[in-house]
Amino acid sequence: MNKLAFFYPNGHEAHFEVGHPERPERVEEIKNALISADWWDDFEHIDPAELTDDVLYAVHNPTYIDMLQEVCRRGGHLDGDTYTTTESWKLAVQSAGGAVSVASYVWRSANSQPGGIRTRGFALTRPPGHHATPERGMGFCLLNNIALAAEHLLSEEGASRLAIIDLDLHHGNGTQDVFWRRDNVFYISTHQSPLYPGTGYIDETGEGRGEGYTANFPLPPATGDEGFQSIMQSFILPLLDRYHPDMILVSFGFDTHWRDPLGHLQLSAAGYGELIHNLCDWADQNCSGRIALFLEGGYDLEAGRECALAVVAALMDRAWEDPLGESPRRDGRSWQVVARQAREIWKL
Repeated sequence: MNKLAFFYPNGHEAHFEVGHPERPERVEEIKNALISADWWDDFEHIDPAELTDDVLYAVHNPTYIDMLQEVCRRGGHLDGDTYTTTESWKLAVQSAGGAVSVASYVWRSANSQPGGIRTRGFALTRPPGHHATPERGMGFCLLNNIALAAEHLLSEEGASRLAIIDLDLHHGNGTQDVFWRRDNVFYISTHQSPLYPGTGYIDETGEGRGEGYTANFPLPPATGDEGFQSIMQSFILPLLDRYHPDMILVSFGFDTHWRDPLGHLQLSAAGYGELIHNLCDWADQNCSGRIALFLEGGYDLEAGRECALAVVAALMDRAWEDPLGESPRRDGRSWQVVARQAREIWKL
């Protein structure tokens, strides 16, 4: 039996720009899907936590925070892709607070719940976060939600080491930057390459104390379900075995789905659910079931709807069938080149 700690960003629709792909409908469609499935009332709905300055400034430079607040006061752009409104600072803080609250709830529940019951986490963090670096917001992201959640667990909850698995279409350059020189977070990313933001090469593995604590799998277009599952079984799970984190945090983006307009990795909703199921099984066997998911990208509404149902079914161990099916385009095999290179780097 599994429980779900869930965060929904109330009022998020005030963060909006006409014609922009990062739009309120992304999370509204997910909410509607969960209500239609009669799952919405099954969740423990979590209020956002208040961000402490210690956690905020451990992830983001104070100069950037001051600049972000100033831009949001008038409503403007951080770059050509990344907009703000006069409500965006408040909503970015709410989103990060929701991530912190969900991660904390899962962490504490694992220490108190009776055997056989697992509490998972699911946070619809909007605005998203994994491109936000210590020094700047970019790629639709303002504050790095998952990095702030990780920092809170390490500094406030007693975690000693964590794993962040980034399954978004795009490389989470911001999250990588935050933990690049640290050994208490193992950052693992699968992402399409070449693609924005042009980082996440296979030989990017960290520096200093962080050397060997970043693993990138830059995947070619048309990788598909088989390629993703191979990377999961051959690399991600063995690397988790090697590192043995206290909790798994997942940056999940539905832009890996074959319907998404921004990418071409051709993952199905069922394939995404299987990846999360793999990570849940690992967490159950190795870290008291501690796992939480945080929304990043995903820009096709129907794909987002079904991927959300797929991952919630995986988190709660419920039956679900994929109405969209596999990609109508043939999967490629070029991902095997990445696998061979990764095997040499990681000695797996």
